[in-house]
Amino acid sequence: MEINMEVRNETTIQEFILEGFPAIQYLGNIFFLMHLLAYLASITGNMVIITITWADHRLQTPMYILLSTFSFSECCLITTVIPKLLSIFLSGRQTISFTSCLTQAFSFLFFGSIIFFLMAVMSLDRYLAICKPLHYPAIMNLRVSFLLAFFCNALSFILITGLVFEVSQLSFCGPNVISHFFCDLGSLIHLSCSDTGSVEIYVLFLALLVILISLILTIIAYSNIVVTIVRLPSAKERQKAFSTCSSHLIVLSLMYGSYVFIYMKPKQTNRLDSNREAALVNTVVTPLLNPVIYTLWNKQVHQALRDALSRVRLQKQSFGGPQQALDFLEDNSCKRRKSCLP
Repeated sequence: MEINMEVRNETTIQEFILEGFPAIQYLGNIFFLMHLLAYLASITGNMVIITITWADHRLQTPMYILLSTFSFSECCLITTVIPKLLSIFLSGRQTISFTSCLTQAFSFLFFGSIIFFLMAVMSLDRYLAICKPLHYPAIMNLRVSFLLAFFCNALSFILITGLVFEVSQLSFCGPNVISHFFCDLGSLIHLSCSDTGSVEIYVLFLALLVILISLILTIIAYSNIVVTIVRLPSAKERQKAFSTCSSHLIVLSLMYGSYVFIYMKPKQTNRLDSNREAALVNTVVTPLLNPVIYTLWNKQVHQALRDALSRVRLQKQSFGGPQQALDFLEDNSCKRRKSCLP
């Protein structure tokens, strides 16, 4: 009896198989190309946000500091998952060691938690800017935004480290096929031959803490924003504000809805297949939409990009001689004034 218990407490499986999407594997090349383009577009869009924020002093405000942190976390999140997904589309099932599996699960949940905390913080930032504009400069500044970003990272690290440590103590002595395209912690827990009741309760607790609290804060913030917008005297201003808020809310609904569907339930057993599709939304669709919705439609970002391109053109012109550079500056000045003498 003692020997059997000792064998049960040992981790006998040291390698897992990521199943991916076997039903559509025959279309692997097409899906590989689609997801590769989506991945490159997401990385490019988020890197543009990060670069332009730190290159243009006009965008070095609390809102854009938080957005650049959000973009960096999103780049890390999708880089944790998408390369393995692309390998699955090309070659079918992929093997992954137990250590690598835990590392991937930790990275995904860590950066995912940061993103949720940042979304709540950004919602509060917009609430202060729109609903309390006179108090905004006194409450939000660069120092506060850096502290909030650091707090989001530190809290996420503490919460997710504890969860992954608990999972690492489980025994895996049975099937080793993970019904997912990455090491999803819920799928991994389902394969354990240990008693997982306490770990599943821990997962539900963290889901409530990370997702539900940030969701509540976001709903409160946007509810107050909507009330403030409704009271605006100008119909044009109301339409513009509602257009911006509605696009933000679409992305928030996609992210919160899919994560609530995946994690905020006590049992992972019967819905693993649907979890894959929901996770695909968060790792492919929303990272592609976020750069467009959050900043690339923003006039300040457009102006910063135009100025950056103008500086690049000026540097190229300067290689052709000082006279060409002066002609470029004069032409650019005329365009801004829209009144040049013949």
